[in-house]
Amino acid sequence: MATLEGGLLGSDPGALSPAQLEQLRDFKIQTRIANEKYLRTHKEVDLLISGFFREMFLQRPDNIREFAAEYFTDPRLPNKIHRQLIKEKKEA
Repeated sequence: MATLEGGLLGSDPGALSPAQLEQLRDFKIQTRIANEKYLRTHKEVDLLISGFFREMFLQRPDNIREFAAEYFTDPRLPNKIHRQLIKEKKEA
């Protein structure tokens, strides 16, 4: 592996054989497909993320990490998401 600035190790393209590279590529593709299927079947994830971004852009906090911590640990969040899921089912 090549050493980069700051002592970090960079990738070594010769470290994997062609067969290993093909296995890695297949694994990445299958992982992406599995992730997409999961996200399509779990609407609550979309609601969590879109709600977070909506509030972040509306409030424009100075400290996004702190804002994110407060947003995702809000004890009211599960009920809010549940209500949104019910609302969307009624509208469908």
